[in-house]
Amino acid sequence: MHLPVAILALGLATFITSCTSAPSSTTPIQSSPHVIHEKRAADPLDWLISHKPSADKVLPLRIGLTQQNVDQLSDMLMAVSHPDSPNYGKHWTPQQVVDMFAPKKESADKVVGWLRDFGFEKERIRMSANKGWIEVRASLEEVEELLRTEYFVYKHVETGEEQISCETYSVPADVREHIDLIKPTVHFNHRPSPKSTTKFKRSGVNLGKPGVSTVGPKKSAGAQPVPPTLADCDKMITLDCLKALYDVPDFNPVSLDTNSYGIVEFTPQAFLAGDLDLFFSNFSPSLVGVRPKTVLIDGAVVQTTNQSFDFNGESDLDLEYGMALVNPQTVTLLQTGDLVEGAGFDNWLDAVDGSFCTFEGGDDPTQDGIYPDPLPGGFKGAESCGIIAPPFVVSTSYGQDESTITAFSAMRQCTEYGKLGLMGTTILYSSGDNGVAGNGGVCLNSQGQPVDNGTMFNPDFPATCPFVTAAGATQVNPGSTVFDPEGACEQVIFSGGGFSNIFAIPDYQQTAVSSFLTNHPPPYTSAQFNNSGTSRAFPDLAANGANYVIGIDGEFELVFGTSCSSPVVGSFITMVNDARLAAGKSPVGFINPAIYSDQFSDAFNDITIGTNQGCNTVGFTATEGWDPVTGVGTPNVSKLIPLFLSLP
Repeated sequence: MHLPVAILALGLATFITSCTSAPSSTTPIQSSPHVIHEKRAADPLDWLISHKPSADKVLPLRIGLTQQNVDQLSDMLMAVSHPDSPNYGKHWTPQQVVDMFAPKKESADKVVGWLRDFGFEKERIRMSANKGWIEVRASLEEVEELLRTEYFVYKHVETGEEQISCETYSVPADVREHIDLIKPTVHFNHRPSPKSTTKFKRSGVNLGKPGVSTVGPKKSAGAQPVPPTLADCDKMITLDCLKALYDVPDFNPVSLDTNSYGIVEFTPQAFLAGDLDLFFSNFSPSLVGVRPKTVLIDGAVVQTTNQSFDFNGESDLDLEYGMALVNPQTVTLLQTGDLVEGAGFDNWLDAVDGSFCTFEGGDDPTQDGIYPDPLPGGFKGAESCGIIAPPFVVSTSYGQDESTITAFSAMRQCTEYGKLGLMGTTILYSSGDNGVAGNGGVCLNSQGQPVDNGTMFNPDFPATCPFVTAAGATQVNPGSTVFDPEGACEQVIFSGGGFSNIFAIPDYQQTAVSSFLTNHPPPYTSAQFNNSGTSRAFPDLAANGANYVIGIDGEFELVFGTSCSSPVVGSFITMVNDARLAAGKSPVGFINPAIYSDQFSDAFNDITIGTNQGCNTVGFTATEGWDPVTGVGTPNVSKLIPLFLSLP
């Protein structure tokens, strides 16, 4: 399943601002004319303008400076990740990454000069520890003048929640090249807060969960164990089914102290200890009583007050299969966000890479949790900045529609994933559960805006970031066995896949994507998807995502989705890393250049059956070679391990 959320719920205190471009007659004369820097990615569904916020409301304005050498990141990552590179596996240290990408002093000086010329005293301007962000505490009135914009308070029609946002903002032309993005501005929060029990039916970023079967077996804690037989893998997936499907060898890890595997969850989503033990007692008895190593990020809690599929399904699924597949390797739970404000992707990134943090977080109040949390009952401690070394593999079964994030914000976050790859971490994201449509089946209009009855395909983020590995979903077709070819998942969910509207195609997949578009051209025009052949395509690979048996709220249920695929693939890469570490080698880090190479083609089972329908179409079709439904296919772990082990 895919957490259609990704960034999970963040309530910017009580409101979020929306801006429209509105030059002020009192704006100081600038030596350089203002130009629009960012425009809101998508008009918010189910939100209406409520009123103007108070002019004296204080906004913590954060200005992200343009980083150096970002244009070289792809080449740098290929150098340590491509199997033919003489520098394969020679990952960077955190300090090397900081030094390479730190903004130029010229950029900081230019932006500070602009702020001082506007009238801000130096005492109101602060620089982040990593020199990447500048903060100025200003009133709403000052910000509107500074950015030639106008903010509004929006109210959600169902929940009554309020947000502040603007439609566009502008900066002087001679300053623009020194700025990546400014927050809070156009980055509208499309999610409910963690306290809200109402889920957006059409939101691009509401908290999601694995789909629940209405026909599958449901057994209470006192019932007989679900038989781990291969005969029923078309009806229920268990550990034995996965091991047979993907030729998983017996796993006897020898690098327990040096290997690491992290799974990200967002509060209030949390596992229940009884659910883990219910699953383990039936499928992995030695794990009964064992819990993940839990790292609490930004005041996170593994809450047990709210117990239902909505609150426990994702975490139970991820940990039951992730822990059981790599047992006895420890799995680290990266539990993120407090119960009041929640968290977004940037929050867990802060925790594993201190260089990504700022003194108060370079995070986006409309996308992430801002800590200390100013809301009543919120976490009052400092944000969790660099509190844990990045695990060698991180799986995240959450996502949002790419249309709900601005290009600048998406690119800045994507760059961070690339930096983690340079340092030796594999980042996995599920590709989405709605085929070519977005969360809730929402599609886009001709302007790329999410609308009811849209006809343009709506890709998923962060799956579209070229520096992550996007996992799609397959299924054992009804009536088939684990020894028959799988098909693309078409039960309950459809494997997310397609082409980015933000990111350019990376070098490692150009040949594969060109072959697909040339030899198997989709029957759609540019009015339906980005068919230029020059955009990032996804997913990269796939694994089964249908009929998983999980222990949930004291019983067994069947669940579906790419939320299943991501932690399973993460487990397989953890097995690969164990073998490499035991041989005195580095972890594999960013795996995409390898899995797209000819050298690794035999290590994947090509999926040639099924589609990923959406937007009133059948979507794309799984076919020979890479396709935007199941990527390069599903892994054969017995072949994958020696191939990676043969690399330097």
